[in-house]
Amino acid sequence: MIPLIKLLRPHQWLKNGFVLAGLLFGHAWGDPLKLTQALLAFAAFCMLASAVYVMNDLIDTQADRVHPKKRLRPLAAGTVSRGAAIALMLVCLSAAAGFVAVAQNQAPWLFAAYFIINIAYSFGLKHVVILDVFLISAGFMLRILVGTLGIGITPSHWLLLCGLLLTLFLGFAKRRAELEALDQGSSDHRRVLDDYTIELLDHFISIVAAGTLVAYALYTVSGDTMALHNSRQLIFTLPFVLYGMLRYLWRLHRCSGGGDPAQELLTDPHLLVATIGWLGMVVAILAGKL
Repeated sequence: MIPLIKLLRPHQWLKNGFVLAGLLFGHAWGDPLKLTQALLAFAAFCMLASAVYVMNDLIDTQADRVHPKKRLRPLAAGTVSRGAAIALMLVCLSAAAGFVAVAQNQAPWLFAAYFIINIAYSFGLKHVVILDVFLISAGFMLRILVGTLGIGITPSHWLLLCGLLLTLFLGFAKRRAELEALDQGSSDHRRVLDDYTIELLDHFISIVAAGTLVAYALYTVSGDTMALHNSRQLIFTLPFVLYGMLRYLWRLHRCSGGGDPAQELLTDPHLLVATIGWLGMVVAILAGKL
């Protein structure tokens, strides 16, 4: 069972927290119906994302065997058979469909779009430079839309803008970490890495990191934001965001990190405290406690 659980990559379910962003910033956590719908959408995305991870591992088994870390994945290491992996993927897809049906999500096509995009990504688009990272970002944007449009909340332009820039930052950081870890053998694992250089990725990361910080700062002092949340205090959450991003960059450049955002969050106490601090302060401000 342990290799099968590893194949699902449950630690990556943290990424599905993007589904709950609309619930938080839309002040809908007190609505039992919307809360239930959001949690069911979160569960559906956990199953759907795990199905995608299994599919990717099935496709990339040979390439993963030349990666210093991914060679330990169950399929690459041979601890799970391809037949068992396919069966597990189908179970996950069925569970995701069940959660979507029970949730009565208002935008079920978003789940289908996520799976279709990932099929296209796995079977070719992951080899297209820059577009590959935009498709990764698209997966996160669909999570946000599932947790907003899907449960009857109109997503703000600020939420979509900050989400886009942050996920592009994480995507380009992931490519940099892969390129540095694999060095000369990068194309044996991921062909698109031949089209990137460390210097180019550093430029991309600088652009989207600066854009993320500026967009979030402007969001916190926007008149519409203050009116919606009836507070002028969100600006005080900016230091947590700034510290978290700088810490992530430090780990990327000095600790060979950045390849797996979920793993970085779970293993680095500074990132974990910054995230919990930001979330706690946001909840307190939106709830009118600060």
